[in-house]
Amino acid sequence: MSVAFTKEDSAETASESVLPDRPIPPGLNLVTQAGLKALEAQVQAARAAFEAAQANEDINERRRLSAVPLRDLRYFSERLRTAQLVPVPSSAETVAFGLTVTFTRDDGRVQTYRIVGEDEADPKSGTISHASPIAQALLGKSPGDIAMLGDQELEIIKIG
Repeated sequence: MSVAFTKEDSAETASESVLPDRPIPPGLNLVTQAGLKALEAQVQAARAAFEAAQANEDINERRRLSAVPLRDLRYFSERLRTAQLVPVPSSAETVAFGLTVTFTRDDGRVQTYRIVGEDEADPKSGTISHASPIAQALLGKSPGDIAMLGDQELEIIKIG
């Protein structure tokens, strides 16, 4: 619809009111229990932000303030709908979703990460996505095994 047929002040205001959807990562949407709770909290936060924006009396401001919460509400609702809860494995004999793995790199660095769902992954906090190249290389390996990441070797030290 052309901006000429709306009550908005400008094309700029109209373009700010509808944001493109956040891309949904391909593949399974595996989550830990903490990841599922985080998705539920993000849906509630987006809903609350959207409802707060709707209280604004100025239609242009309301649309502008609603754009991000509405986009986030669509994204997190879909992620929650497709979430597949994976219980923490009872055994830590091999690297698996939900477990923490410590490994060494060729250059001597020792790194520890917990393998989690894509929406809860934060490498700076010690979590990586199950779909990440490092996790893909490590999954199914045991302590002492070597995983290849490109031309680099990763030696599994500990799984917990």
